[in-house]
Amino acid sequence: MTDKLLGRIVLSKAGRDKGRRFLVVAIEDDAHVRIADGETHKAAKPKKKKLKHLSFERACVENMEAMLAAPGNTADAALRKALARDHDTEKI
Repeated sequence: MTDKLLGRIVLSKAGRDKGRRFLVVAIEDDAHVRIADGETHKAAKPKKKKLKHLSFERACVENMEAMLAAPGNTADAALRKALARDHDTEKI
């Protein structure tokens, strides 16, 4: 299941960032992922979050690896742009 999480858009259900949308940028282990939104949590320093504290949306960002490999702040701008799009917010 964890291999399908990379690039997914998630909604935080707990913590200081409750209610904010993020993008899964890395997988730590079976219970944790790294998330970023380009604003509070930059692509260079993503936040570690438990899977049970996230709600997954159907939307998935394509070419995420290329987006994160972009130099400078363009990765953060691309994250913000991807999260700002009006994605289908129906949860799985």
